[in-house]
Amino acid sequence: MPDIIQPRVLKGFRDFLPRDEIARQNIESILARTIRSFGFVPIDTPVLEYAEILLGKGGGETDKQVYRFKDHGDRDVAMRYDLTVSFARYMAAHENEIPLPFRRFHLGKVWRGENTQRGRYREFKQCDFDIVGVDALNADIEIILLIKSCFEHLGAGEITIEISQRRIFNRFLERLECGGQAPEVLRTVDKLGKIGEEGVRECLEEFLPAQKACEIIDYTKMEGNYGETLRKIEEAAGGPDASTERMAEIGKQLDDLGIVCVRLNPSITRGLDYYTDIVYETLLDDLPGIGSVCSGGRYNNLASLYTKTELPGVGASIGIDRLAAALEEIGKLDSAAAAGPQIAILMLDDGLNVHYQRIAGRLREYGLDVEIMLEKKRLSAQFKTAERKGIPLAIICGEDEKARGTVNLRDLRTRLSYENLTLEASAEKALKLLGGGE
Repeated sequence: MPDIIQPRVLKGFRDFLPRDEIARQNIESILARTIRSFGFVPIDTPVLEYAEILLGKGGGETDKQVYRFKDHGDRDVAMRYDLTVSFARYMAAHENEIPLPFRRFHLGKVWRGENTQRGRYREFKQCDFDIVGVDALNADIEIILLIKSCFEHLGAGEITIEISQRRIFNRFLERLECGGQAPEVLRTVDKLGKIGEEGVRECLEEFLPAQKACEIIDYTKMEGNYGETLRKIEEAAGGPDASTERMAEIGKQLDDLGIVCVRLNPSITRGLDYYTDIVYETLLDDLPGIGSVCSGGRYNNLASLYTKTELPGVGASIGIDRLAAALEEIGKLDSAAAAGPQIAILMLDDGLNVHYQRIAGRLREYGLDVEIMLEKKRLSAQFKTAERKGIPLAIICGEDEKARGTVNLRDLRTRLSYENLTLEASAEKALKLLGGGE
């Protein structure tokens, strides 16, 4: 007999038991409905791309995290590390087939060979939504509104959307005469939440004079409100220009819309090199320590690597796995939505299987999720199986009930039974019980 292979999973990768996967799919379903309500349409792209498509777009550290190998055709290929770079390639490949501006969303897995930590894995799911083909502040604002709407529909509680402007930061760095180190500075500042102010200062001093490192740290600090912070960074960057005027208008329109969850935070830079202008990060107010659960920004030059057509874009990405972990930790992961089937039809007689299938079909027409027990066992054993699966209700129907055209409904949570119900009455009763009614 061959040796048994140990059933282990690679570090940073996970199996999902049904309850966890149902909860995750419920999040995805809510997000998809919300995003489509804004006029966005779904797309998909391959997991594998030619390595040249992916490399050199996010920065040196990102390239080190890419899963890259030679395939059976000796082609240099890589697994996508985010959904944005593949999307830029997608737009260049299909630009003549897609009317602009184009609103897309994409739910899919990505892979990064990074150090695992709380809420971070090497294989994880993202939900991206982008507007491509127009460089307009209206698009920047729409992404903010969509982020807010997504978290409202998820029931995630209060959020804070932090925004900043990389173009203003770059102007500031030019004034400091360290514009040539801008990508490295931005990637270093992006680590503020991980290593703190002193850690960032020390990292900056490895390639910049101490005085300049201090000025950069000061630049990243927020003032009393949006307007005061904007005035501070505008002055640091050398005065007003199109980017500061645009941020001022964004702030004004958000005020007019009554959006109070947005704050201007100059320390938000996003670590990926392809961002050019506005950037976003989203924090759960009940659990800020887990970090951003939705981030993104404007990337006006990314598609130019694949086409001469100008395809400016702006968008954001929600990390499904980190979000699910956060919602569970703060008690806002919908436990009802994370359950399995709602009704189990018990198998009293193998000869009644056709009848049970008909009952299940009718109940499903009412929007109920139904599982039929597949083997005849003692009722107590079937009750126990249903309870272990988290199924709250059971239908009991033998020959006598079939002859009468009725079923018995049992609430496995309270042990209460409702007997001699028509199928329609049982469905209505089940819906009331599941909705919290009597």
